[in-house]
Amino acid sequence: MQIILIKDVEKLGEKHEVVTVKPGYGRNYLIPQGMAIQASDSNLRTLKELMRQDEARENKKLSLYREMASKIESLTLKIGAKSGTSGKIFGSVTNVQIANALKENGIEVERKKVKLPEEIKELGEYMAQIELHKQVTAPLKFEVIAE
Repeated sequence: MQIILIKDVEKLGEKHEVVTVKPGYGRNYLIPQGMAIQASDSNLRTLKELMRQDEARENKKLSLYREMASKIESLTLKIGAKSGTSGKIFGSVTNVQIANALKENGIEVERKKVKLPEEIKELGEYMAQIELHKQVTAPLKFEVIAE
C-alpha cells in the first residue's frame, strides 16, 4: 500500500514522503492517527503543491536563520557563576543559562538547540554550537566569569 506521510514517522520516513507499507499498518494505524493519507493521483498532485509552498516558506526561514547566525557569531556572552578560589564553579553552566543570556541580547533560541562540547565546570572561555536549522549552525563564544 502506497501512502503519503503527513508527519515525520520514526523509522518510516519524513513528512511529505511517499512510502510503501503493509495495508493493515496504513489503514488501521497511520491513516486514523492522522500521520498519513492514501497515495492517490489527486493526493499526489496536492502533495506537489504543498511541497512547493513549504519550500518557499523554508527559504524565507533559512534567510532569517542565516541573519541570526551572523548576529550570534559576532557576540561574546558573559555568564556569571558562583565559584571557589581555585576557579571551579559550583554546579555547571547549562544550555538553559546560555539560551537565557542570548534572550537578554534579543535572540530567541530554544535551549535544545544549544549544544555544549563538554560539561562546563570551570571559569574561562568556551565555544558552543547553536543549531538554528538543519543547514544553519552558528558558533557562539562565551565566557564564564565569577559572580
